Amino acid sequence: MTNILAITFPIYAAIAIGYLTVRYGWFSKDDMRTYGQYVIKIALPALLFNAVASRDLNEVIVPGYLAVFALGGLAAIAVSYFLLTLRGVDPLRRALGVMGSTSPNSGFVGYPIMLLALPDLAPVVLALNFLVENLLTIPICLILMEAASGKGQGSPLRQILTIIGDVLKTPFIIGLLLGMAVSVSGIGLPDPLGRLAGLLAASASALSLVVIGGSLVDLPVHGNKGLAVQITLQKLFLHPVLMALPAFALTGAGLVQLEPDMMKAVILSAAMPMFGIYVVLAQKHGLEGAASLAMLGATSGAFVTLSLLLFWLF
Repeated sequence: MTNILAITFPIYAAIAIGYLTVRYGWFSKDDMRTYGQYVIKIALPALLFNAVASRDLNEVIVPGYLAVFALGGLAAIAVSYFLLTLRGVDPLRRALGVMGSTSPNSGFVGYPIMLLALPDLAPVVLALNFLVENLLTIPICLILMEAASGKGQGSPLRQILTIIGDVLKTPFIIGLLLGMAVSVSGIGLPDPLGRLAGLLAASASALSLVVIGGSLVDLPVHGNKGLAVQITLQKLFLHPVLMALPAFALTGAGLVQLEPDMMKAVILSAAMPMFGIYVVLAQKHGLEGAASLAMLGATSGAFVTLSLLLFWLF
């Protein structure tokens, strides 16, 4: 258990530092937004670029991992949709619930945890997770939100293509694609450029956790508590279970190949709390109360669930 706390304690201590520095006025919420933009637009893109450009592409593109992560994500979307429908949740809140239940925070929380648990694989896992999340599962959740709100324009295919087009313009996807281009070219990463990318990438882990903590200050604590509890439970329990099922089934049947550490990584990735912009996306539809409660519950509750999962996996 000491080894597990060596992973989870630094993560949550950094989150607590972020919370306290904003709570007591050392930094403001606006400061945290600025730091978050730095992580999203500079540090994580540099990390992805460096991780992919410095490796052979065959080391980065792991088909078995992509297949399991995609199937687990799709299963989580389908089952969450069914459970929320069964409970009689209206379409807009149902879409909010599906997004919160199936969109892990791979960058701000997942990467720092992977860096401590599986340091050699952490950058590769982040790149693989981002590929599936940004090109498959998150677009599906956004389409559900837009369709439920009645604001979606055009056919679902047109909306998906629009969302994917927007995703391809984001800095971390650009960094990932540039890294792939360097890897495929075989030219290799010049040492000065590699050092620069490594320097910027090193700032991503700690700062992202501080930002998560700071963003939890003064979140609305009113809203649909029943919905928030269901989203929290589905994110922390249902998603990792539905990720573990295809992982063990497909590898057991010999349909995919996953190294033991990659098996651990794919299950652990699904156990992260929901991504940081969840409340922002909910706010556009007037549902920030339930989203905030769910995010508070999942972020705090993940300390226990991640510790137990790490104990089981390692």
